[in-house]
Amino acid sequence: MGADVAGLNTLDALRKGQLAGSTRLDLNGAGLTTLPPEVYGLADTLEVLNLSDNRLTTLPHDLPRLHRLKVIFCSGNPFTRLPEVLGACAALEMVGFKSCGVQEVPAAALPPKLRWLTLTDNAIQSLPPELGERPALQKLMLAGNRLEALPSSLSQLAHLELLRLSDNRLIQLPSWLPELPRLAWLALSGNPFLERCLGREVPAATPLPHIPWAALQVDALLGEGASGHIHRVHLHSQDHPGGGDAHTAWALKLFKGHMTSDGLPEHEMAACVRAGPHPNLCTPVATLAHHPQDQLGLLMPLVPQGHVPLAGPPSLQSCTRDVYAPGLLLSPKVALRLLHDGVSAVAHLHARGVLHGDLYAHNTLWHPATGHALLSDMGAATVLPANDAVLSGALKAVEMRALGLWMAEVLERVEGGAEAHPATQAAMALAQACTVLHPAQRPEVNDVLNSFIE
Repeated sequence: MGADVAGLNTLDALRKGQLAGSTRLDLNGAGLTTLPPEVYGLADTLEVLNLSDNRLTTLPHDLPRLHRLKVIFCSGNPFTRLPEVLGACAALEMVGFKSCGVQEVPAAALPPKLRWLTLTDNAIQSLPPELGERPALQKLMLAGNRLEALPSSLSQLAHLELLRLSDNRLIQLPSWLPELPRLAWLALSGNPFLERCLGREVPAATPLPHIPWAALQVDALLGEGASGHIHRVHLHSQDHPGGGDAHTAWALKLFKGHMTSDGLPEHEMAACVRAGPHPNLCTPVATLAHHPQDQLGLLMPLVPQGHVPLAGPPSLQSCTRDVYAPGLLLSPKVALRLLHDGVSAVAHLHARGVLHGDLYAHNTLWHPATGHALLSDMGAATVLPANDAVLSGALKAVEMRALGLWMAEVLERVEGGAEAHPATQAAMALAQACTVLHPAQRPEVNDVLNSFIE
């Protein structure tokens, strides 16, 4: 692994005493095997420490000297055990150890104020029961491990909102999990219990046609997400898939081919195929074939011009809440169109047996002038078991909380306040119904959609 120039420059500045008073220190990719002692010179100010992509195997016993430390990133280091010293850091809230090779998570390694724990893409077989004794925990990222079961103590996590469990070895889903009162964003694909539930008796989704790599002219990079790159493409062929014609603009998502915080690319593709087309979804019309490096890819119509993300993703501070542009105001008409389109997309997904898993404003592309919206990014999606109506219903109820939170965020930005307009006031009542803490009392998505249509 090569050293990162930025990380080395920061290390040099640290050793020269040029970073006094810093609240954040990025030493990622600096080739470190130990924590530089000069870091302790920032003990009275340092809140965020990024040590990712180094060669660390342990952390020093005196790390708690950084008494203001709230966030530590150690992803991409060859740790086999989550360092127990983390649990002695009194102010620590966010811990990130992705793709490290971690096999053990000692109870002593869990900070008392833990709010956000990322252990994606490791080799963890079990979790300590004490994880359920961290009441502030809101976000728990565990995709790509070897978990066969979860501690029953996690049922105590009343503030847990986002949970990633894709691509583990769970043989059953605990009955308490969909009952967690604030759980809203859940990813479960690639677990044995789900594959067993899906079963052969469930009708397969109609497969998408293939589009050969040679039929595409790849143009500008339009964007990059956790799972892949989006390119604008042109078709050499006159045979346009999915009802497109010579005037259709196309985009190609090329998957990076490795584990993301949400799961594996092949599960995203399966969910996209299951979902099928809808006017308020960014779903594919063809899968890529014969890529020279065997990369997976999806062809989809290009998002119409003028559409932009409704918000930015959560920050370290907001944890599970999107970050909106300051001063964003919506007319009641635009807000209601936005809500209708988003709810319509979710209704289609639920009818097709798909849980989106990441229903957020940052995954909502909208046109500010009209409110027209498209729901994107199926990276955290789960294909639900059609032969287990009880489980499917419980998981849909979890996503209804995400929908309600999304609706409320939109309505909070209506000019004059949602309560000033009868239609938006009624919509806010629906949003509140979707977010009640007892999942069984939440409405189904079609009930919400019908209120907009009527």
